[in-house]
Amino acid sequence: MTGGRGWHAMARRPTIKDIARRAGVSESAVSFALNDRPGVSRDTRARIRRVAEELGWQPNSAARALSGERSGAVGLVLARPAQTLGVESFFLQLVSGIQEVLSAGRVALLFQVVDDIDAECAVYRRWWAERRVDGVLVVDPRTDDPRPELLAQLGLPAVMIGGASGTDGTGGNGVLSTVWADDARAMAQVVDHLYGLGHRRITHVAGLPGLAHTARRMASLRAEAEARGLDPEHVRSVVTDYSDAEGAAATRRVLAEPEPPTALVYDNDVMAVAGIAVAAELGIAVPGRISMVAWDDSALCRVTHPRLTALVRDTAGFGRLAAEELLAVLAGSPTRARESERPRLEPRESTAPPAPAY
Repeated sequence: MTGGRGWHAMARRPTIKDIARRAGVSESAVSFALNDRPGVSRDTRARIRRVAEELGWQPNSAARALSGERSGAVGLVLARPAQTLGVESFFLQLVSGIQEVLSAGRVALLFQVVDDIDAECAVYRRWWAERRVDGVLVVDPRTDDPRPELLAQLGLPAVMIGGASGTDGTGGNGVLSTVWADDARAMAQVVDHLYGLGHRRITHVAGLPGLAHTARRMASLRAEAEARGLDPEHVRSVVTDYSDAEGAAATRRVLAEPEPPTALVYDNDVMAVAGIAVAAELGIAVPGRISMVAWDDSALCRVTHPRLTALVRDTAGFGRLAAEELLAVLAGSPTRARESERPRLEPRESTAPPAPAY
């Protein structure tokens, strides 16, 4: 599917007529079998149900499938460790923005959390077969992502949140519409700030490996370090699961090294706050001996002592943009990439020049 064709050429969902033709029976026989009504033999009922399953038909969606009506809902699946969702403000703000737009359009949001990407793909297949949703919002683009191809095969309209400019963010060349943020330029702002203060040993406490935005941030850090002639052994990334526990553990490890960093950049606010707690526990002054930056600003960053230097962006606005784009796709718009408001770095008390002797 190309960007110019939009989603008009959807894969057609199976109908009772399709099942009847494949099974070699009447449409009334199919209706009887799928609704568990008398009127067909046991063997015929079994054959009809087997054919229905092969075609992707779900009996509990029969009425909607016959009517051809939309479900009036869109879906959002998160394949993230469940323990990270309750403490990270990013998704709460994102969903609030999504919900604001959908509510105004009287469209429901069907939300599900799963263990991994395979389970997420299974949800999409089930939702498509059952006509549960008219389209989906897809988060956390992967560097090797099976979802754009699957959604295109199903003909399920979708918008990728956080893809790269000009593509779906996964090398799909416009298979999905995408809304994106300039992670590379955001990291450049962070490095500019820290380098200007005199920092030459910087560690990026990154999120989940395999996520496209994690890869972009890590690549940008390397590029910015190389452009300034910094030692790659002293400017690096370490990956975590975004949780406060792993953020704290990573902070403890790097601060115990023979040549510890003088600045830490965390991929979310929760890990940054955990890092400040570890520094306090170890008796390491922030920013006297270690500077810290949080990727996403939140109330946590502003009430922590010292207040955290952070990248500020309108996350709810990001969600609104994604929801608006999905509604546009459902209305027939072609696939495209739309950039969200660019993040800006807000320096606060957690960053300062490194101590001369440290």
